[in-house]
Amino acid sequence: MDLRVAHDAIAAAHEAARWTAQQLRNAVQRRGRATLAVSGGTTPAAMFAALAADDVPWSKVTVFQVDERVAPDGDPARNATLLGIFPAAASVVPMDVTAADLAAAAGEYAGRLPDRLDVVHLGLGDDGHTASWPPGDPVVRSRSTVDLCGRYRGHVRMTLTPVAVNAARHRLVLAAGPDKAVALEGWLLDAVDLPVARVRSSGTVVVVDAAAASRLPGVGG
Repeated sequence: MDLRVAHDAIAAAHEAARWTAQQLRNAVQRRGRATLAVSGGTTPAAMFAALAADDVPWSKVTVFQVDERVAPDGDPARNATLLGIFPAAASVVPMDVTAADLAAAAGEYAGRLPDRLDVVHLGLGDDGHTASWPPGDPVVRSRSTVDLCGRYRGHVRMTLTPVAVNAARHRLVLAAGPDKAVALEGWLLDAVDLPVARVRSSGTVVVVDAAAASRLPGVGG
C-alpha cells in the first residue's frame, strides 16, 4: 500500500487525479484502452474535474460506476450526477438502478465489466465503509462482481463487490476531512474489522489530506 498525505482536500484531489491520469495513459499505451470505475460522494468532485482536464486519451477510456443509490434518474442522491464531469469523448456506463428487476440489472452490469478494471476509485466513510459495503452487510461476501446491498442511509444500492475491486490492476482510495480520521486510523493501524479492510493492500494507493491523517503517527503528531 502506498499512503500519500496532502496538506488539504484540494491538494489531495489533484494528487489523486495526477496518479489516475498516469495509470490510464499507461493502460492505453499497453493495451489500447483503459477502464476506470468511480465512486460518488462529495470528496471526488474536485478530483474528477482535475482528471477531466488532464492529458488523457479519453476516446479510449471507459468509465464505470463503483456504486449507485437506487433512486430515480435526476435525483440529487445519485452518484451519476458526477459522471457529466468527464469529457464527452469518454464512454460512460452508468448503473441501471431504475430497472424493475434490480438483481437482473446487477447481473447485466457485471457482464459489461472487463475481466480486470485498470483503476477503481474508492472513498472512505466515517463508519469505515467503502463502495456500498455497509458495516455488517453480507454484500462483502458476494461471489458476484456486482451485487445489491441492503438499505443503508436511506437507500438500497448497487455496487461492485470485493471480487471486482480486488481484481483491478490498481485501486485508489481518496479521503479528506477530519470525519475520516478515526476510520482511517482503524483501517491502517488498528486492523479494525471495517468494510474498507476488504480492499486488497497490494496495488492500492491511499491519498488523504492532513485532516484525515491527523490520528496517524508521524503525520498528525
